[in-house]
Amino acid sequence: MVLDDASAEFHEFFERHYAELARLAHLLTGESDAADDLAADALIALWQRWDRLRQADHPLAYARGVVANLARGRIRSAVRERRRVALFWSRGPEKVDGPDMAAVLDVRAALARLPFRKRACVVLRHAFDLSEKDTAVALGVSVGTVKSQTSKGMAELERILGARAAGELVAGRRKR
Repeated sequence: MVLDDASAEFHEFFERHYAELARLAHLLTGESDAADDLAADALIALWQRWDRLRQADHPLAYARGVVANLARGRIRSAVRERRRVALFWSRGPEKVDGPDMAAVLDVRAALARLPFRKRACVVLRHAFDLSEKDTAVALGVSVGTVKSQTSKGMAELERILGARAAGELVAGRRKR
């Protein structure tokens, strides 16, 4: 296989620094399995910019920065996932004396008609009484998204349930 100068230089850089970058990733994340993946991902990013990086004074410093950024992203993702799981499992079922089963069924049916994100925002905000920020963290979206999706979801629920409730009220008056 014939390599051009850039490929040969990158291959030499890879051979010389891959183990060090994987060790750095392992120390940053504490995950030996992830270390090789992060080092490989960093080297792929370096290869894509190798024409510019090979001219740089310290391409290894850049590579270390890429590994650090990838590790930070992996850690943040893991923390978000742990928070989502903790939020899900931290709430136990609340005891309610004598729920209005018809109303519960109506609300569940109305919720089922909402798109997932609207439903999730409404349920986390109103059924679980989470703040907008905690809901955003749980769903991995922005606070603005939580606000708009909750508002739109509540409007749809009012439209679905309000029309049904108004119809029941009119029917109830006719019976009297």
